[in-house]
Amino acid sequence: MDQTPTLDRQGSPTAMRMLDKFGNQAFNPLFDLGAWHGFLQPDRVEEYGAFNGPMIVAEEYGLYLANQLEKLNISVNDKDLDYAEAQVSFENQAGQLQQRYHWPQLELQLSLHFVTPRSAIVSTSLINKTDKPLPLTLRWQGQLLQDWQDELPLTKQYPDWQRSIKTQPQSVEIQLGNVRSTWNMLLSGDSRYQIRRSVPSQDEQAGTLAYQASHQLNLDGKQRQVIYTSHSYVHSQQEWQQESRRLDEVFNSPAKAIEASQQRWQQYREKGLMQQALLPDALAEKAMQTLLGNWRGSAGALKHDVVTPSVTARWFNGAWAWDSWKHAAAMAHFAPDVAKDNILAMFDYQIQADDPLRPQDAGMVIDAIFYNKDAQRGGDGGNWNERNTKPPLASWAVWELYQASQDKALLEQLYPKLVAYHQWWYKNRDHNQNGLAEYGATAHPLHNDQQGHILFDIKPLEQGDISQQVKTHCQHKSQDWYQCAGATLYEQVLSSGQYHELDIGAQHGAGWESGMDNAARFGFINTEQLQTYAEQHYAGNLQQARLDWQVRFFENHSKDGTLLGFSIDQESVELNAYLAMEKHLLAEMAKVLGLAEQSRRWQSQSETLAARVNQCFFDQDSGFYYDRQIGREKADTSGCSGKLLTARGRGPEGWAPLWAGIAGQKEADAVASVMLSSDEFNTYVPLGTAAQSNPAYHPDIYWRGRVWLDQWYFGVMALDKYGYHQQAAELALRLLNNSQGLLQDGAIRENYHPLNGAVQGATNFSWSAAHLYLMYRQLNPN
Repeated sequence: MDQTPTLDRQGSPTAMRMLDKFGNQAFNPLFDLGAWHGFLQPDRVEEYGAFNGPMIVAEEYGLYLANQLEKLNISVNDKDLDYAEAQVSFENQAGQLQQRYHWPQLELQLSLHFVTPRSAIVSTSLINKTDKPLPLTLRWQGQLLQDWQDELPLTKQYPDWQRSIKTQPQSVEIQLGNVRSTWNMLLSGDSRYQIRRSVPSQDEQAGTLAYQASHQLNLDGKQRQVIYTSHSYVHSQQEWQQESRRLDEVFNSPAKAIEASQQRWQQYREKGLMQQALLPDALAEKAMQTLLGNWRGSAGALKHDVVTPSVTARWFNGAWAWDSWKHAAAMAHFAPDVAKDNILAMFDYQIQADDPLRPQDAGMVIDAIFYNKDAQRGGDGGNWNERNTKPPLASWAVWELYQASQDKALLEQLYPKLVAYHQWWYKNRDHNQNGLAEYGATAHPLHNDQQGHILFDIKPLEQGDISQQVKTHCQHKSQDWYQCAGATLYEQVLSSGQYHELDIGAQHGAGWESGMDNAARFGFINTEQLQTYAEQHYAGNLQQARLDWQVRFFENHSKDGTLLGFSIDQESVELNAYLAMEKHLLAEMAKVLGLAEQSRRWQSQSETLAARVNQCFFDQDSGFYYDRQIGREKADTSGCSGKLLTARGRGPEGWAPLWAGIAGQKEADAVASVMLSSDEFNTYVPLGTAAQSNPAYHPDIYWRGRVWLDQWYFGVMALDKYGYHQQAAELALRLLNNSQGLLQDGAIRENYHPLNGAVQGATNFSWSAAHLYLMYRQLNPN
């Protein structure tokens, strides 16, 4: 491998929002140290002499504030230096951006480092290359962007939004007025951006929302002088008061602050990089930079620092549960403090028994937390989510962090929380109480009405009994759609098949809870695919075919009749494999904590559940693991109920028992054969989220074909765990070599096209980076 993976940091913002077809902001700014703003290298000669941007995270959305806020122009003896005539070099080293410009008489060096969780500092070094004094005039200028997005001025998008720029001798203050636009931009009215310099400057005439300032400097022969400029972004007056004190300390010794930043990155590299790994060191470092770039310091409702999925993806500036577990598992090895904070941030909102909103969910860790809570919690954010949790990988992350840090106090703190979370699954997501859990959805206004009846939307056939019932008992929404409530009517609709389309909020909640949002196994299949399926299996009978893809929901109640939530009518193989693994990890934690009896009990339960996973979810005929569809009855004498959902095809859930280490060798050999088949999962970029034989497969559908690097990692490590070392290495290298930009300067992506390697989804995606990094550490090159 002679390629050198890097990250392209260049970019020229021309509007606050510059979204690609996947909803990503253009370019890959450098963020670090939990800061909520980041910077780019210039993309054009006319932009030289500044770091472009910044991008700010307006509480939940990444937006460009300017093309450049501190462009430096230099005059020598009243003659402007031309950047086009300079020798120029840019460097994007770990945690810093550098620019060097050489003219015959002068050298200019610009470097940018993050020195606090809210500030970066730019070092401007000027070196007189001659023996004679150089009288210099330094002019800085900047202007805020005027467009919201291409061909849409801000004045049209937000006509009442007020911004201002105020200059003082050693600072530039940018005030950002109040905006509460739930899906685009959230600013408190106290948000501000400040530029502060170590030298005074004279204010000069500038245009609207722009500034220009100058400083006179006489540089003696061979002399070097350094000017320091901080760039700070805060959300509130309280943050600003804290940051002002930190900046005073920074400016007392700016060189020391920069040195501390460099040492911090050196420690990341010393801890995180290995020798002779299968994956290249440069790719591992790219993954580390991606994870550290998505690190956001505590703010708003975020009580601890978090690592978000992607600072450049429109919806991803918050923290999700299983994302956080994956991020922490990787960062445990090079940034353990950040990993720890990310775990604690999610447990900050673990539901307690006295919770005023959902005490019935005591123990659950909610799906997603953001700067702002949702309306139910008294906030105005739209991304906070309590409709579901995520797969139980928290113990895996905590154990990974403990193994890396030997932090026993962390185990003591989190063990009871992990136990409560683990037990929640059996209280709230095991409808028939047979010890095998289901995914589902919480009691929530988008899942049920005030009486607790399940909600669903239907587009009924024009004629028939169901059409009449729907029109009589349901609320008309739009065009041919109606909203209905009640499990009885929902069951009648399903049994009749008298509908064009059906949508049920709890189905989305269950898909989200699995993390595989629209996977085929949860009944997601598009109309064209369903028609093809009907032709292949039922002579074109669409209503008959639809029966194989219908999902039902069970209401789960406590003994006193309280609605606990909803379970989908299938026990999921990887959910129960993860729970078996978690029982084993809880046993290991209990052993460390001296809880011998609890350790023994957890291990016994792990072994029992592992046996049942192999008994109930493995299909001997096709050699693969599947979810099992269940009814309302309890398990039969075999411990299993219902039928395996083989009709919905194969997905990565089928190799979860191997990754969890609970499959028998015979079962693992059969699964490996499917994984390595070119007709199934062994594609150009291997191990996609649906086999090519899956009726709902499409290479460009989120969880029905695209290659996600978490499931790819679970698959590769599953093969390696069961003796398929060479095949695991081959699949790992094929992803690296065939995924667009991965071994060049492209951002690490959310997912990749299985047939051609094209990039898909979010840019700078954390869990992809996390699993690349874990693969780098764990897959033996031999």
